[in-house]
Amino acid sequence: MTAGMPIPTFQEVLQARKRIAPYLPRTPLHSYPALNELLAAQVYVKHENYHPVGAFKVRGGINLVSCLTPEERARGVIAASTGNHGQSVAYAARLFGVKARIVVPEGANPGKVAAMRGMGAEVIFHGPTYDEAKAHCEELAQRHGYRYIHSGDEPLLIAGVATLTLEILEDCPDLEALIVPIGGGSGAAGACLVAQTLSPHLRLIGVQSEAAPAAYEAWRQGELVTAPNRTLAEGLATGVSFALPQRILRQYLREFVLVSDEEILRAIAWMAELAHTLAEAAGAAALAAAYRLRDELQGKKVALVCSGGNVSLDQLQRALALRLQSQAKRL
Repeated sequence: MTAGMPIPTFQEVLQARKRIAPYLPRTPLHSYPALNELLAAQVYVKHENYHPVGAFKVRGGINLVSCLTPEERARGVIAASTGNHGQSVAYAARLFGVKARIVVPEGANPGKVAAMRGMGAEVIFHGPTYDEAKAHCEELAQRHGYRYIHSGDEPLLIAGVATLTLEILEDCPDLEALIVPIGGGSGAAGACLVAQTLSPHLRLIGVQSEAAPAAYEAWRQGELVTAPNRTLAEGLATGVSFALPQRILRQYLREFVLVSDEEILRAIAWMAELAHTLAEAAGAAALAAAYRLRDELQGKKVALVCSGGNVSLDQLQRALALRLQSQAKRL
């Protein structure tokens, strides 16, 4: 399916920025003294949770949907999602007057589902996991002729989300390390493309939940794999690796770490407490990785991609309970 699919160029990332700019403001890169103290480093948070849909993927959605042909727009689009990709497609489709259908697993984040419906998308529930929802989505696309928008194997999507790393390196050109969460890998793939051009010596680190390590195992083994998918972080929850992002990651990414879901929950609480930031599990994963690597990152300039802020009330409650439990143990 992706054998002949081109890897986006840096020039295409610049073109994507021009397409996206009329619809999305630049997101801030903020530093917080308490995070700096926690990691003993100069830490910057890239606030992709500030987007209208609360997540970075909207960059790719707008870039892709803006480039659809009139015939594709007439057919409508369909995507499978745990939430953020679906919100991105729904938001972009509404901007350009395109009918969107989003297939989600039955236990999808209710806030994300409500947001997709609020943007005019038809939400279709299918199966207990993302991978089953994705298979049903592909079947519907084939049966009805919808334009299927894959969450990773789309050059225009990767070029779009790459613009977040472009902004980071423009705002902090002397950055020494960048940590990017990885589910399917579009965000990290985009980061690789930009870093290779603007900052080839940047230490670029991918992070994924050890409870859903498909992208990590594909990167490590050098081939597409399936793996268990049991993470609570829906933005990282895929049991299969994606071909196009993996081609880019295998070529450019040198470091990839796994963290536990408990570490991610702890990082959600830290983001709220120390950075006054509401981060979903995927959005907090970069902080979880930074804390695990804190001895290596000490004294460095480090950016963390907070990829989204669409945390469910249940997950936020679990994260805060874990944090309070940890504090009580120290008393």
